[in-house]
Amino acid sequence: MDVVYASLKRRDRGAVAPGEASEVVGILWAHALPGDALQHITARSQDDRVDLLLYLLTRPADGPSDPVASAHTLITRGHRASPLLSRRYHPLAPDTC
Repeated sequence: MDVVYASLKRRDRGAVAPGEASEVVGILWAHALPGDALQHITARSQDDRVDLLLYLLTRPADGPSDPVASAHTLITRGHRASPLLSRRYHPLAPDTC
């Protein structure tokens, strides 16, 4: 299993809404595809960001495996598709995760 850390930076600092981390996790699960190899997500909300740990199934040695790129693709897909994520957080930079 591969673990990737990423943060979504808030557009506005402020009080953390109850259940916010769960909302982010739910949105990411809703936009996950089988090819993402997503196994589990943990999230923790901070005043200026939400921190994510994405647990991805390790790919076989003979297949392509870039867990950072997979995590980035999943988070970006969720951010683009979810009005809540796009309103609340900045998009990930191309080289971050």
